[in-house]
This record gives sequence, C-alpha cells and structure tokens, in this order.
Amino acid sequence: MAELAAVREPGWLKARRSEAARRAAELDLPRFKGRAGWEFTELSKLDLPAFAAAAPGEGDASAADRVETLLEAPEGAHHLGQVDGRVIDGVEAVDESGLLVLPLTLACEAHPELVEQHLGTIVEPHQDVFTALNEAGWTGGALVYVPRGVRVETPIVLTAIADAAGTALHRRVLVVLDEGAEAEVWEQHLSGTADAETVLNSVVELRVGQNARLRFVGAQDMNERSWVFGAQRAEVARDGSLDWVVMGFGSANGRVRTETLLAGEGSEAKVTGAYAPHARQHIDYDTTQEHGAPNTTSDLAFRGILADRSSAVWRGMIKVDRGAQQTDAFQECRNLLLSKRAHADAIPGLEILANDVRCTHAAAIAQIDPEQVFYLRARGLDDAIAKRLVIEGFMAELVERFEAGPIRVAMAAALERRLHVLLD
Repeated sequence: MAELAAVREPGWLKARRSEAARRAAELDLPRFKGRAGWEFTELSKLDLPAFAAAAPGEGDASAADRVETLLEAPEGAHHLGQVDGRVIDGVEAVDESGLLVLPLTLACEAHPELVEQHLGTIVEPHQDVFTALNEAGWTGGALVYVPRGVRVETPIVLTAIADAAGTALHRRVLVVLDEGAEAEVWEQHLSGTADAETVLNSVVELRVGQNARLRFVGAQDMNERSWVFGAQRAEVARDGSLDWVVMGFGSANGRVRTETLLAGEGSEAKVTGAYAPHARQHIDYDTTQEHGAPNTTSDLAFRGILADRSSAVWRGMIKVDRGAQQTDAFQECRNLLLSKRAHADAIPGLEILANDVRCTHAAAIAQIDPEQVFYLRARGLDDAIAKRLVIEGFMAELVERFEAGPIRVAMAAALERRLHVLLD
C-alpha cells in the first residue's frame, strides 16, 4: 500500500479542495436554534479551528490493536482500516471480478475517471461548514466499487479510528454498485483512547445501480469526549434495493444527517437505526426518505434507549416528489427512557406532492412499562432482571428486521455490550 502522503492528486480534485477551503473560511458554525435542523444541538463549546486536520500518512497503527471493535466481522471479510490519516490495512483489486476496495486518496490517482464521475455528486459539498471542511481536507477514506453483475459474498469492513487528541478526522467514503451488483459494506468509527478529544467529520455517498442490492452499516462508538458530525446520502436507481443500518453509541455531542433518494421506479429502501446514550451524551439524527420516482417503497425504524441525563433527537421526513405516484413509505421512532432525567424528541414529518400514495409515521417516548415488569416479577424474576428483559425485548425488534446471518449476529452482540454499559 503506497503512502498517502506520496499520492499525486489530479487537478480536478485540487481545484475542488481549494474552492471548498475558501467556502469553509466563509461559513460559521450553525447557531443553536438559529438554523433549521440545528434547533436541538448546541455547539457553543466546540472550538472547531482548534482541531488540526489529521494529516495524510500520520497515525499510530498500533491503535488498532488496543481498540475493541464494534462490529464483529465474519471470517473471510475484506478489511480496510485507517487510524487518523494513516491507512493500516487494505487492498486494491480484491479478485479477478474487478471489485475495488481501497483508500479513496489512492483511488483518485489509480481510478480518476471513476472517482470524478461519482464523488461529490450526491452530497452537496458546501451545504455547511462541516461538509466544506470535509471536501477540503479529507484524507484516506475509502472507495468500494462493485462492477456490473458481481456479487460479493462476504462483508467489506471499513474501520476508522480517531486517536490523536486535538485532531479532526475528515473522512470520506464512496460506495458504487453497478447494475445488478450485490454487496454488504460495514463502516465503523472508533476512538483510540477513552479520553482524547477529537472531531469526526464524515461524508458518505452511496450509489446503488439499477437492480443492484446494497446493505450499508454505519456504526460509531466514539469516546465520550468526541464530536461526531456526518452527512450521508444514498441514491437508488430503478429496481435497486438499499438496506441501511445506523448505530450510534458513542460521542459527547454532534449531529448526523442521513438521506435516501429513491431515484428510479421500483426502487426500495429499508433504514434501521439504534442509539443508546448515557451520562450526558447527546445524539441527533436527521433522516429523509425522498421518493423521486413512481412505485417506490421505504421503511424506516429507529429505536433509542436513554440512560442518566442523556438526550437524543430524531427528526424524520418522508418527501414525495411530484409525479412519484404509488409511493409506499413508513417511518417510526420509539424511545425508552431509563431515567427521569433523560430526554428524547421524536419529530416525524411529511411533504407530499403526489396524490396516490400511502405514507404513515409513528413516534413514541416512554419509560419502562411497570405492568411488564410486574408480570415478569410475578414469575419469580428480580427487579433488575425483569427490567433488563423488557429493554432487551424493546431492542430485539430491530434485530429481527434482519435475516439470520452475519449482520444479525453483529448487531445483537453490539447491542448486548452496550446494555452492559447502560445497566451495569
């Protein structure tokens, strides 16, 4: 694997970086309650200029050995890892099929036409200061390209570790599936230590081709002194299918925006989210299911468990574009509060410009049902075990959205470990 610092960037990328840096210098941090979408996330304690961007080729590779992984990958999975700005593992051509898994920085040199065709065409690079900084300063990152008709049998696991205190990891991931391709990509964001204050600023772009099938898992378990910001967007072509999993366990504060555009007729998307903050953690998810073509289907389910004085907000929008008839869309967000001082907001929304649609939503925030606990205690269980079973049952419904296989095993294990943190 070539050193990233030695990579020669193409002219188009240099020009884009320069323009993004100029725009970033003009943009301020979103003000609390001063900009739509940021009404619930307070950034006054974030001194963004104080965090130096992770430099290409820099990073302690040994961090990978001391970090507990969030997603346990099955044997045979393809791995690409990054610590700060250093690539620690990875390959270019996985096999003769033409499958590519490599750092995005290297892909810009080795496959410039492919990257230029897709990079930055899904996420607006200057929508706020975070996306502008990402466009200007991302390093390492990942490209996953699956050619037409190729089916990848084992998950592709992308791991990014923020290790050096006082740094910002601007991470960029581009996943492209050509017509009829199938793949499963897991990305996990982790911290190298428990006390290093860092910023993770991630942009993810997913392009699912005609009749292609992608499962993308985005999970973060950053330490509780870190800031996490994300702009993630997918476009699904005709008869394509996206199964998107979002997991948020770590960080102190931040906001992640997840958007799915069903751009082709007959396309479908399933989005499953799980978050479980404690202490004073704050988690903010903003999701959009946009139906841009007729006969499209989306199904979103988010569930959160909140302990101590933590807080979370989910804001979801089902958007049906003009002419997107026979849309079938559903969204729900349910929160279970383990403490009277925990707080959650769930805000579903509809924006419908077609007249032959079925769009529904649901939201709920509640504490543990005492009747359920009483029922279990009446059968001989003590109070702690009874409450734990209620909580496990609440989250098990998310796991059951997946067929038996690696992702179901990995999700169940991750949720079980997180419950130990919240309850023990």
